Amino acid sequence: MALRLTQTASGGGCACKIPPGELRELLAGVDLPGSDALLVGAETGDDAAVVRLDGGRALVSTVDFFTPVVDDPFDWGRIAATNALSDVWAMGGEALLAVNLVTWPRATLPTELLAEALRGGAMACADVGVALAGGHSIDGPEPVYGLAATGLADPARLLRNDAARPGDALSLTKPLGLGVLNNRHKATGEAFPEAVAVMTTPNRDASRAALAAGLRAATDVTGFGLLGHLATMMRASGTTAVLDVDAVPVLAAAVTSLADGYVPGGSRRNLDWVRPDLDPGAAGEDALLLLADAQTSGGLLLSGEVPGATTVGEVVPRRDDGSLVVLRGRSSRSV
Repeated sequence: MALRLTQTASGGGCACKIPPGELRELLAGVDLPGSDALLVGAETGDDAAVVRLDGGRALVSTVDFFTPVVDDPFDWGRIAATNALSDVWAMGGEALLAVNLVTWPRATLPTELLAEALRGGAMACADVGVALAGGHSIDGPEPVYGLAATGLADPARLLRNDAARPGDALSLTKPLGLGVLNNRHKATGEAFPEAVAVMTTPNRDASRAALAAGLRAATDVTGFGLLGHLATMMRASGTTAVLDVDAVPVLAAAVTSLADGYVPGGSRRNLDWVRPDLDPGAAGEDALLLLADAQTSGGLLLSGEVPGATTVGEVVPRRDDGSLVVLRGRSSRSV
């Protein structure tokens, strides 16, 4: 029987993140040093750190890594690298340089699989013109791969998660359902090329389009799901989102897979975390799970409109009841 990479780790992809509520409590006890040059730190839970270099340049720094989300090591490398670089683009930066981060169980997994993952990551970087220079590796109990990435941005034209304003449209550049499909793949070995295609599509062009359109607020949708990342943006911006459930794009196979019971534990935790800030309206539980689905290398969530993105709602003033996300519609899908 062929070795299945997803069976070598307890979690997979961005669904293996520490739950957001637990992470917030943990960081509350850590005093992070800042500087006068720091433009974006940890306060709003944004996608990357940004520090001013001079009047026209800012350095964007981020890191992202995870356990295997698919069995093919080359595809895993491509997905992990694309996902890590996305945080630079989500800030409105241009990714320039990356280094590999690796944990590998040398006693139990062939290093040939690691070589394939590294080859996939290198190809993903080459495809978008990002230099990949070395990195760091350790011997550990589960395979882990990702990148630390660095980019440059104009400090006056950053995309931030605290800059959404009432009256803005909300747009999404990729469909949801990646967590559900990755969960089914891990459980059954069934492959979903459409999911791999979404996860390996860079968010670079969407970021450039957002800057060209004059947008100022964005975040990428990854392990905390659309609802989690949207609520974080609204909290940071002092606003509320009205989300049209029926307008949100979802991969068709994810709808049937959800009905078959393939829901990552991370997606359920996301929904539990966001419920206190959510007005679900008439949306059913299955629709809520898809909206909270833990994505890996998902799309950009934009406060504004750009060509090619789907308009999924609007930003309004903060609701009197404190709700950060209000759902409109009930989803016409069979969920």
